[in-house]
Amino acid sequence: MQPFDIQQRTRFVFGDGSLDQLGDITAQISAGQGPRARKVMVVCDPGLIDAGHFDHAMGLLQSSGLETASFHDFGENPTSDMVDAGVRCTADFQPDVLVGLGGGSSMDCCKGINFVYCCGGSIHDYAGVGKATTDLLPMIAVPTTAGTGSESQSFALISDAKTHVKMPCGDPRAACRVALLDPTLTLTQPASVTALTGIDALSHAIETYVTKRRNEMSITYSRRAFGMLASGFPRVLDDPNDLEARSQMQLGASLAGMAIETSMLGAAHATANPLTARHGIAHGQAVGLMLPAVIRLNGQQHQQWYAELLRELDLPPSDQSPSDRLADLVQQWVRRAGLATNLADLAIPSGQIDEFADDALRQWTGTFNPIALDADNVRSLYLDVAE
Repeated sequence: MQPFDIQQRTRFVFGDGSLDQLGDITAQISAGQGPRARKVMVVCDPGLIDAGHFDHAMGLLQSSGLETASFHDFGENPTSDMVDAGVRCTADFQPDVLVGLGGGSSMDCCKGINFVYCCGGSIHDYAGVGKATTDLLPMIAVPTTAGTGSESQSFALISDAKTHVKMPCGDPRAACRVALLDPTLTLTQPASVTALTGIDALSHAIETYVTKRRNEMSITYSRRAFGMLASGFPRVLDDPNDLEARSQMQLGASLAGMAIETSMLGAAHATANPLTARHGIAHGQAVGLMLPAVIRLNGQQHQQWYAELLRELDLPPSDQSPSDRLADLVQQWVRRAGLATNLADLAIPSGQIDEFADDALRQWTGTFNPIALDADNVRSLYLDVAE
C-alpha cells in the first residue's frame, strides 16, 4: 500500500447561501492577525462584477466592519506579469486577509500574489514545492465555477509571461484557510464556462485515480468525485438551473482538488498544456481533447483501475474493455458539451505534433502518469486526436 502524509489545512463550508457567511468568517480570521487587522483584499476576475457576485461579497465584508480593496487586472491562465501587478496593488493596501473570488484563475492569481507579497522576489522563485520562506496571509477561496478545485489545493498554477510555460507553485502554507462552497454562485456561469470547467473537473477525478502517487486517501477522493461529477455534468448541461446537479459539480470538483493535492495529475494535462500555450486553446477544451487517448494508453496496463471508476455509474453490461468504455464516455461528454474532439476541428495543424510532444515531455504533471511518457507514446497521443 502506497504511503502518504496528508494534513487537511482548509476548512470547508458548503451549502446554498453559504456566501452570506463571508463577512463573519473573514472578520474572525482578520481579528486573529492582530488588534489592528481589519483590511481585506479581494482578487476577482472582471466578469464577476457583471454577475453581481463581487458587489455582494464586498457588501458582506464591509458590513462586518472590514476595510476592503480589490484587484481585477488579470485573465484566464494568470501570468507572472499579472501576479506582479497584483503584488503592487496589495503592497499599496497592505491587507491582513486575501479573498480569491471566482474560478481557478482568480484563486491561482490570489495564491501567486500571496507568495510574492509575503516572501518577496518573483513568482518564478516559487515554482516547485515548498519554496515559501515565511507564512503567507490567510486566504479565503470562494469558487464561482465547478472546475479546477483550486480551493482544495496548496498549489497556484501561473504561466510565465514570456514563454507561456505553466509553473506549478506549491507549498503547504499556500493552502486556503477557508473554502466557501456556495453552489448558487455557479448558476450564473455561461454555458461555455459550465462545459469547460465541468470537463476539467472530470479530468481531475479520472487522472488522479490512476497516477503513480495514488494512495488510499486520494483513491477515496477521486472515486467519489467521479461519481458526483459524472452524475451532475449531463444534468447541468440539460438544465443549467438544476441546483442539486450544480451542488454535485461544485462538491465533486473540490473533492477532485483534494485528490490532486496528494495524487497529482498525468498525461492528459501534460499534453493539453502545449495546446493552450501555443494556440490559446481553453484548458477544459485541451484536456477534454486529450483525455480519451490517455485513458486508452493507460488502459494497456491498468484496466482494473478504470473498471473500479465505472462502478460509480449505473451502466448496462458491455463487451468493451473498461478503458475503451470510459474513453468513449468522456468523448461523449465532450461532444455533448459542444467541444471539439480532434485537432482538425480546432484548426491546429498536425505538422506541429513533434513540437507539442517536446513541450509535453517537459511538463511536470506527465511524470506522475502510470505509464512512463516518451517521445513515441506522447506523439501517438497527439496522432490519435489529429482528425
